Amino acid sequence: MHHWIKLAIRLAAISCLVAPLASAQTQSQTSPLSRIAFGSCIRQDRSQPIWQAISDYEPQLFVLTGDNIYGDSDDVEILKLKYDQLGSNPGFKKLKSLCPILATWDDHDYGVNDGGAEFPIKRESQKIFNDFFETPQDSPRRHREGIYDSAIFGPAGKRLQIILLDTRYFRSALTKANPRMKGRGPYGPTDSPGSTILGDAQWSWLEKQFRQPAEIRVVVSSIQFVPDQHGWEMWGNFPRERQRMLELISKTKANGILFVSGDRHLAEISKMPPDPDRTPYPIIDFTSSSLNQPSGGGNENEPNRYRLGQHYLKVNFGTLDIEWGESTTLMLAIRDLNGEVVRKHRLALADLQH
Repeated sequence: MHHWIKLAIRLAAISCLVAPLASAQTQSQTSPLSRIAFGSCIRQDRSQPIWQAISDYEPQLFVLTGDNIYGDSDDVEILKLKYDQLGSNPGFKKLKSLCPILATWDDHDYGVNDGGAEFPIKRESQKIFNDFFETPQDSPRRHREGIYDSAIFGPAGKRLQIILLDTRYFRSALTKANPRMKGRGPYGPTDSPGSTILGDAQWSWLEKQFRQPAEIRVVVSSIQFVPDQHGWEMWGNFPRERQRMLELISKTKANGILFVSGDRHLAEISKMPPDPDRTPYPIIDFTSSSLNQPSGGGNENEPNRYRLGQHYLKVNFGTLDIEWGESTTLMLAIRDLNGEVVRKHRLALADLQH
């Protein structure tokens, strides 16, 4: 009986958070969020025991950062079938009943490995994504190209903004590294002025989001923003876009920014130090991947000059615990299959200020 009373109280507490997911522009003037979990890279046809550990953490919000299925098809029926496999998983269904879920996509759920703007059924894929995640019919996600979105939770002074970027729908073609360096991926940076990750419309939208009042801003990018050496997909392949992001942070004076990413089948915390030509405060990139696909050691020696400590190569999910107060702090943690903390990093919100 005690368990069900506790569950009823918890569901009542989070039920008020469902409404803001209907639109990028709505805000929730409720109690502040302090427990957020996130993860990426789920093989829908494999065992997914990590959902239990995530549920046991009792997040107030869970964020899927991409590769939420391995669709890898331009056949809409195949994409639907694979989403149905994820949706029918008992662990996923349990988590969905316990807290709201926000999501963006990466290449495999988009439909094509390393794919971008050229994908022929991207509009159809967007509809399937929106249908699976039950995007309301009046949401901007239903009526514009791309699945970028945002929501703000909490009262003034304790507002958490979640910004979900779309790094697929508009992204220009990747450039092959020439020559490819040993132990690194196949891609290199492009200097083309016309190349983009976000596209003009999403950039304009993002500037408006950065100008919204919020104390903490979690920017969800399916691909890593800070690491720039490994040669796989990352913002570093588009240095003009990466610099544009840093300049936008400075221009809008957006405080409290924390990047969250996935994709790499490893977990790590990266920190880009402040620089007069970049931003006045450190840029943190918190990467968690994969929910049910350990790396196998292929990226054991993956270079990252910005990495704090060691990366983690086994199944994992990430958590963000916020201690709101006069001196608000953020605890970033990587947790293993059993929910145990294997990597962590604490930072003060005061350190993420202009």
